[in-house]
Amino acid sequence: MTAALSTGFSAAVTSPPPRHTIDLGDLRQRLLAHPIYAMVDSPQRLRRFMEHHVFAVWDFQSLLVALQQKLTCTSLPWIPTPDREARRLVNEIVLDEQSDELPDGTHASHFELYLDCMRQAGADTGPIETLLTLLAAGIPLDRALNEARVPAAAATFVRTSFAIIASGSAHKIVAAFTYGREDVIPEMFRPLVVALAAHDPHSWERLRFYLDRHIEADDEKHGPMCRRIVASLCGDDAGRWAEASATARGSLEARLDLWDSIAAELDLGENASC
Repeated sequence: MTAALSTGFSAAVTSPPPRHTIDLGDLRQRLLAHPIYAMVDSPQRLRRFMEHHVFAVWDFQSLLVALQQKLTCTSLPWIPTPDREARRLVNEIVLDEQSDELPDGTHASHFELYLDCMRQAGADTGPIETLLTLLAAGIPLDRALNEARVPAAAATFVRTSFAIIASGSAHKIVAAFTYGREDVIPEMFRPLVVALAAHDPHSWERLRFYLDRHIEADDEKHGPMCRRIVASLCGDDAGRWAEASATARGSLEARLDLWDSIAAELDLGENASC
């Protein structure tokens, strides 16, 4: 029996909504109101932001693969998983996130697109590329994060994500994926990127495309899909809902910690240049 068959979720995602909900308290509002959005007010600062944020863009894909492993069959021999709708939703998200269509008709993951944006804007991709090289050579994640000289706060954020993955709990993984990830970022940075693209289209138009794709996918498709999967996995089990809420809150707290650290770095850089 595959791991996907042992999660115990229901046979239909479209069942009536359960009595329980995800409790985020004021964390989402604190994230939306974080001062970092006003601080990223120049091409130089946006480049520095991207050099930290790229690690969150990367580990998002690992959360997605963990979700795919839990809710679809990725082992041989293939066996159909019980929840047909969840299988469809996850596979559709994987297609969008890992093989999206670009304006020139080619395809790339959103992570690869973000890397392209960084290169086009002149941001430093050295640490993230070194990390990928080390991981491809079989170096364990903790050691690779150290050897690649990943910024400390970004490394902590990545370790938080992989701790959730290591829990092996499908409802925790999908809660982190749904409520703790990229859904808030595009709307916060879109006005800035639109202004930068108008000023210097060659450097920033690709990043604008990246954010537009996220807004379209997250708001219209991925967010509602994932919330339905959370409801299906947790059902009427109060314990699962509590664990999902705690995981979602922990993910948002990790994001806030990352934002705090990047904001401090931006302040430090500005003071150093005075």
